[in-house]
Amino acid sequence: MGIATQTPFDASERRAWAGRAAAYAAGFGGLCAYTVPRLLDAAGVTAGIRLLDVGTGTGAAAVAALDRGAEVTAVDAEPDMVRTAAAAAPEAAVRLAALPQLPFADDAFDATVGNFVLNHVGRPRAALAELRRVARPGGRIALTIWAAPPAPGQALLGRAVRAAGVPRPPDVPALAPEDDFPRTAEGFAELLRAAGGLGGVRCSEVSWGHRTTVEEWWRGPAAGVAAIGRVVTSQGPAATERIRRHLVALAGEFAEPGGRRAGQLVLPHAALLAVGRVAER
Repeated sequence: MGIATQTPFDASERRAWAGRAAAYAAGFGGLCAYTVPRLLDAAGVTAGIRLLDVGTGTGAAAVAALDRGAEVTAVDAEPDMVRTAAAAAPEAAVRLAALPQLPFADDAFDATVGNFVLNHVGRPRAALAELRRVARPGGRIALTIWAAPPAPGQALLGRAVRAAGVPRPPDVPALAPEDDFPRTAEGFAELLRAAGGLGGVRCSEVSWGHRTTVEEWWRGPAAGVAAIGRVVTSQGPAATERIRRHLVALAGEFAEPGGRRAGQLVLPHAALLAVGRVAER
């Protein structure tokens, strides 16, 4: 991403993810992989499709698309993620790149997907315009984001942070108001429609109970993964430990009766899945 297009939100996101591919894979990676099959279905990913997976992370969508016989190109803004995804999906063309500036020609792909990526870019509308540019007319763009207000399981870490009295640090900015949009099915669909050049836009909610343990759920934030991780680690070890203790106490609400692992949780989550078709130019 060029300096001219990088917002303070983008810069914060780069810091939040730098060098944290392994920590992400060990914690939040399994959660985010849940939506991959539906995302690929929505994009019409089948054998022979030229697919761009934007913000591939550790490569879950790229691997699943390769299994379907697609010709996969995958990009991520974080070098550690690129290395991890390339190892996971050696048959894919994996490279370093970030929205809203992608190093591909117009109409280069039959479909583009982004699994929980649009919530990590500072200018979502510009990102959508770029995805539309690189997808051929008639090709599909399919995206997931987290719904808001968050489902109870998704809100758990934030509740622990607030209970511990740890504020959001000033160097973890929120998305600028002029770039934000309602994280509802209608709000997300309208964002795609307003971007122009997309038809047949539809959006649905995907809900599930994520099975994890307290220890596993804590692993990512404690390692500083994502914005929540930067908040958790922002005030030093004592404050981080205070958040952990509150997390343990609050997590009892989500304990799975008779869980096979100690501290087994079922955390309700909800995401939004939107898809549109690129119009003739």
